[in-house]
Amino acid sequence: MTWAICILAATTFLIHTFIGGPRVAAPLLADTSLPKASKWLNYFCWHIATVLLAFMTGAFAWLALKPQPAVLGPALVFFGALSLVLSVLSAGVAMRGGINPLRFPSTSLFAAIAVVCAFDFNRIV
Repeated sequence: MTWAICILAATTFLIHTFIGGPRVAAPLLADTSLPKASKWLNYFCWHIATVLLAFMTGAFAWLALKPQPAVLGPALVFFGALSLVLSVLSAGVAMRGGINPLRFPSTSLFAAIAVVCAFDFNRIV
């Protein structure tokens, strides 16, 4: 089950980086109407998400390769809760912008990670 979470996190990372980058980050950088600080802070936030997803993928790959029950439970709780909050945040931001939340891949991808973390946690408890 840990590999499933790793694959979901990696998929989210790849979609964010290689599909979202050109469709979201590139237009953000090309926009000349935004205040300079707002533009670059948003770009910084984009990279925070990239780093978070890379670390999440790496953490679950490590736990899949070297299972450590004392670490796996807390990791599932932490990343599962984080993913649930990020899914709800994604949906909320989309709705605030008048956009269907499912148009943001982050809504469903983070929800999927949260669900699989919960199932895996219930399996090991």
